Amino acid sequence: MFDGSATEKLQQEWNKKGTAYAKAVNEMVSFGEQHGWENWKGKEPEDKRAHLGDQVIQLLRDANNKGAVKEFRAAFSPALVPLAHHLKKQSQSISDIHFIEDGKIVFLTGAPYEERQAYMLDNDNLTKLDEAIYTIGKSKQGNIFAVERDNTIVTTRGWQGDLICEFTLHETADVTITELIPFNDGRKLLLVSSEGIFIINEKGEERVHPVNEGNEKDWTPGIAMENAALSHNNDFVVVGDQGSDHRVLNNEGREIGMVGPQSSYPHFCLFSKDDEQLITNSCHFYNGITIGVKSDLLNGLKIEAYTKSDKFVVIDQEMRVYAGLSTADHYILGDAYGYIRAMDKQGNKLWRHYVGSTITGMAISDDETTLWVGAASGILHKLKLQAGQDEHTIGNGNHREEFRLFLWKDEPKPLFW
Repeated sequence: MFDGSATEKLQQEWNKKGTAYAKAVNEMVSFGEQHGWENWKGKEPEDKRAHLGDQVIQLLRDANNKGAVKEFRAAFSPALVPLAHHLKKQSQSISDIHFIEDGKIVFLTGAPYEERQAYMLDNDNLTKLDEAIYTIGKSKQGNIFAVERDNTIVTTRGWQGDLICEFTLHETADVTITELIPFNDGRKLLLVSSEGIFIINEKGEERVHPVNEGNEKDWTPGIAMENAALSHNNDFVVVGDQGSDHRVLNNEGREIGMVGPQSSYPHFCLFSKDDEQLITNSCHFYNGITIGVKSDLLNGLKIEAYTKSDKFVVIDQEMRVYAGLSTADHYILGDAYGYIRAMDKQGNKLWRHYVGSTITGMAISDDETTLWVGAASGILHKLKLQAGQDEHTIGNGNHREEFRLFLWKDEPKPLFW
């Protein structure tokens, strides 16, 4: 399907310029990391394939219609920058990504405040799920799933497995849910929203953040940049937003500690997989600072904002973190610029990999060999970790992208590349 002199010429130009662009970006970033960005005197690399984007996308559509995606990918290495004008109208967030088993995940398209659609991806087989599903969450341990639809949340053991609990929402009915995290027993939930962060159980819905400590009459619970984390053993809950510190709570929602931001606004938090460390990220515009605190210090902890302390280590001083997960021995964090980066508990940088747009969700297989990354571009990337890379890869991680899935607004059908 890629015969003909015109297509061959297009293919050669696409791949030649793509290789040159990736090489130039990798060299620039490597120099900046080693010698400091202030010492970089070269020009910023430019992807000069914008004029080819429409032709390549049409060939991609044809390949999907004809079942020739693998052949197309072999002929045209994937790229994002030349498709920029499509993103302005068609991009959307891909979030609530959760691993089920055997190469199978669930996820949602659309931001929480937009119309959303749930999907299941079984290796490369995509299935649309119930249109009423609004949010999907997964426990840190125990493979418990939580699904919200029509102001009702059900928790099950495994995806669509045995029912554990059903919660009818009252105080949180019709709120815009940012994230839903079931506790490991499926009988309690952490609900994150712009109207506050709640612990939900059979007794009801309790707002644990923010709190009206002064009992002010005009107090309102609305927040921005709301974020929260559960420790894997569920002993700790951490909550934060643009206008607060990161507050450490026990699993009943009572405050026991506080971590102040080292940049401007608390934006993200996460526990290491062994629960030995809590990391908190605060941002300023598209950059930020991430620090790590030992979990055995959390009870009674007080770290002041913008203050150096021997109670924390600096994990990263660049990223505004939008999504992240913990592996057995490191973190994988996604930033505003479209990079995913791996680093350990001491802040040692392990690798980086570029997908091109703000990271909006991630999931990893139980054996930690496959990573799914969702981006604001409306693209879901499936990466095989430590499986090698090609000359079009931007990044220094030894990872191979198996495919990317375009879930664009107004596109007649999802497109695999």
